[in-house]
Amino acid sequence: MAYVTAPDRETARSIARLAVKRRLAACANIWPAESTYWWKGTLEEAEEFVIVFKTRRSLIPKLIAAIRAVHPYEVPCIVSYPMGAAFPAFVDWIDAETAQR
Repeated sequence: MAYVTAPDRETARSIARLAVKRRLAACANIWPAESTYWWKGTLEEAEEFVIVFKTRRSLIPKLIAAIRAVHPYEVPCIVSYPMGAAFPAFVDWIDAETAQR
């Protein structure tokens, strides 16, 4: 799984489409979020959009590179985490949809 934030819905959609079209992820979910964070010594508050990708562990480096290449932030939030126990058919679907063709 990968977790990414974007500055607006259209950027999030663009990043999600790119990753799914390249088969770097089987699926991307997008939802709005409110963020509070430090940036260059200033406390910031922003409305952002979260993207959660379902992918293979082996594709994470390629996914990160692809997102980084198009992301508008100077230091984007792009993190991955292992998927816990899951419905086996769902995991099989992720594997099938992210097979490099």
